[in-house]
Amino acid sequence: MINHHLIPIPGYRTSSIWLHLLFLLTPLLAASQQGTASSDPLVTQIVTEATENSQLEKLAHELLDVIGPRLVGTPQMDLAHEWAVKTYEGWGIPARNEPFGEWRGWERGISHIDLVYPRVKSLAGTQLAWSPSTGGRAVEGEAITLPDFADSSAFRAWLPQVKGKHVLISMPQLTGRPDHNWEEYARDASFDRLKEARTAQTEAWVNRMRKIGLMEISEYSLPSVLEEAGAAGIVTSYWSREFGSNKIFGARTTEIPTVDLSLEDYGMLYRLAESGHHPRIRITTESNERGMVPIFNTIAEIKGTEKPEEYVILSAHLDSWEGGTGATDNGTGTIAMMEAARILKKILPNPKRTILIGLWGSEEQGLNGSRAFVLDNPNIVGKTQAVFNLDNGTGRVSSINGSGFLHAYDFLGRWLAAVPYDVRGDIETAFPGMPPTGGSDHASFVAAGIPAFMLSALSWGYSTITWHTNLDTYDKLVFDDLKYNVILAAVLAYRASEEPELVNREQRVLPAAADGKPGNWPVIRQPRRSGGAF
Repeated sequence: MINHHLIPIPGYRTSSIWLHLLFLLTPLLAASQQGTASSDPLVTQIVTEATENSQLEKLAHELLDVIGPRLVGTPQMDLAHEWAVKTYEGWGIPARNEPFGEWRGWERGISHIDLVYPRVKSLAGTQLAWSPSTGGRAVEGEAITLPDFADSSAFRAWLPQVKGKHVLISMPQLTGRPDHNWEEYARDASFDRLKEARTAQTEAWVNRMRKIGLMEISEYSLPSVLEEAGAAGIVTSYWSREFGSNKIFGARTTEIPTVDLSLEDYGMLYRLAESGHHPRIRITTESNERGMVPIFNTIAEIKGTEKPEEYVILSAHLDSWEGGTGATDNGTGTIAMMEAARILKKILPNPKRTILIGLWGSEEQGLNGSRAFVLDNPNIVGKTQAVFNLDNGTGRVSSINGSGFLHAYDFLGRWLAAVPYDVRGDIETAFPGMPPTGGSDHASFVAAGIPAFMLSALSWGYSTITWHTNLDTYDKLVFDDLKYNVILAAVLAYRASEEPELVNREQRVLPAAADGKPGNWPVIRQPRRSGGAF
């Protein structure tokens, strides 16, 4: 069972009388604790620096506007690593880029997608990551949809018809309005009819894919099959269920372009094809292949004095997808942890333990950077006090899970108690919680038995608006919330670094799995040290 606890405050007893009194006094205590008052002068200095001398907007501009998206293997990712090291060194923090493998290098170029028949219109869309180039020429052809085949034999018999054509492979949407818009304005009966029609359409589409014979990996293998049959290009539309938002991932072709269109333009093109108007589109992609290139983690350290061989780690991944500029995934985590490091170097230049800031590479392809760091640095990881990870949007931290460590409520509770109330007051804690099996880089450390915690943030529509989408851009940042996160991360790192001894790492007994077998702690996984688009 997951237990939710009040953040413990040293010296308080938990008798029923005290709990009753605390309940009565909570509103008064909350009111008195609003603001940045702290009995710890270092915490007060951290708050003052974070609020009155914030560098977040400058860092965000340099990372997101100047460098841009940071897809692994691209020149922008290289620039981001170089920028991070230079920025740290400008603050007097030694930093380095540690290679841990290589990846298919790719560089985005200009892309054009145009409707040329039955009318002329430039379409809103972009090539997917690692999409092949058209070699500077425009590839024109009819845009066709996938018929509803009787079976895989019928699909194979039809395949020669794709030669020279652009194939639309995504399910068209019945509406471009997100559900919250329907809920606000539609009559209940209208919304119900939409949901019923959408369910039926989705089931029919899944059945269509199943009959093609590619259901096991569906659209992952379909582009390569169509490419082999001579298609001119692949057209997709991965709507994120929010106005104007599409998720932009990687191409699955090696010779022909793969592009993603906005819901609106994809739907129009799909309807033209289905109604027999034989639409034609022209696609130009100017991407460049770079061969295999090295990939890195950026590591910075504020060296400890009393226990320099023990560590506290501030964690965030530097890489991103590149439909937008990777602002909330994970530009926000990156700049918040860098800002926390800047402040700690200024306020706490000689911590008891070494404070290490890890900006991981290739997180989006499977936590590769952090997994490599765990395996390559056992001397560091084995003596790590705690890891604090930021990786889920622009919102202020609203929950922290104990990651399955039985005594997390004790040490993490004490560290949180040092955080000003207006920063921690709305944070829900779950102790001992469950160990993560993936999702973000803290999982790599938890698998190694190290107390590592995701600082989970308020949504701000993250999953639909910005996560891996074309709308993940600077304008979505909420700097007031990010300042809270900087204060939280800096204070937690400070208090963890000053702890007398390494904390208790005892793990909870995990509940039985669905098959009745005992639950097992996550295991350390090997990173992908060499990879490509897929």
